[in-house]
Amino acid sequence: MAKIVLGMGTSHGPMLVTPPDTWGSRLPDDKRSVHHFEGRTWQFDELVAYRAPENLASQITPDAWRARHVRCMDAIERMSQMLSDARPDVVVIVGNDQMEIFGNDCIPAFSVMWGETIVNNMISDAKLAALPPGVAHAMPGYMPDTATYEGVPALAKHIIERATAERFDVAALKRLSETETPHAFGFVFRQLMKDRVVPTVPVLINTFYPPNQPTAGRCHEFGRALGRAIESWDSDARVAIIASGGLTHFVIDERVDHLILDAMKAHDFAPVEALGEAIFQAGTSEIKNWIPVAGAMDELGFDMEVIDYVPCYRSEAGTGNAMGFVCWRPPQNVA
Repeated sequence: MAKIVLGMGTSHGPMLVTPPDTWGSRLPDDKRSVHHFEGRTWQFDELVAYRAPENLASQITPDAWRARHVRCMDAIERMSQMLSDARPDVVVIVGNDQMEIFGNDCIPAFSVMWGETIVNNMISDAKLAALPPGVAHAMPGYMPDTATYEGVPALAKHIIERATAERFDVAALKRLSETETPHAFGFVFRQLMKDRVVPTVPVLINTFYPPNQPTAGRCHEFGRALGRAIESWDSDARVAIIASGGLTHFVIDERVDHLILDAMKAHDFAPVEALGEAIFQAGTSEIKNWIPVAGAMDELGFDMEVIDYVPCYRSEAGTGNAMGFVCWRPPQNVA
């Protein structure tokens, strides 16, 4: 049977693939957006006033940005080396789509790609021009000019069949897109795999878009089923599972991040469910990409190690991206 040898969770935001002196370029979009924080919506100026006691101005100086950028780059390099050292034959990546392949006419709650080929080309000039301020210059961090990677149809088909047998209605995709890959997956290919892409099964969770976002609890149950499916695959393959996305953003909430990280370390999911679904909206919803991997690791009994947690603020309103980097390894690191 296949053997899971590593679990990982990584953030993937644009601040990880752009120089720190450009982080402020997102501010025009921050200032005109409606933000989710503490279970309700806020205007930018409301958040500035509400969070004034936190003295977030000290978190957005050039020196602070440079220091946080260094920590993030160090964590990514450690994660990349750890993945290489684990020598997986196959990687299962759990990520989400942000209208990169799906559209309003069809957004499945859970999807698995069981095609033979993953295409990841740079998006068109028209799409680049339509991106929010501060995003277009990040795209090379997710997409090369052109690339094609191997899928793993046999494992993906097995995951679909086993998940369906366990009462999960999974959309089966023969391709992600004819031209590009969602950035949740591209980040792993470019930054953790360094373009030496291991054959991959993409698993997609609809984290962003109502009305069919799976609950945090359902994502955890799906992850446990995913772990069982992988380990029941009739193969001697070594498999790594990687979550891509999160942590809290577009407004950072360190309390929520630490509660979730602590719950994952303790193999105790109840505090995460108790947060309520109103917390898991907008960018913060990408934590639901981590939850299935945590569920699979709970199923296996792998303990979580935090490589680093780096809250990267970009305004006094607390906008930005809390960057998390974690791994789960077999007991006593025996793989």
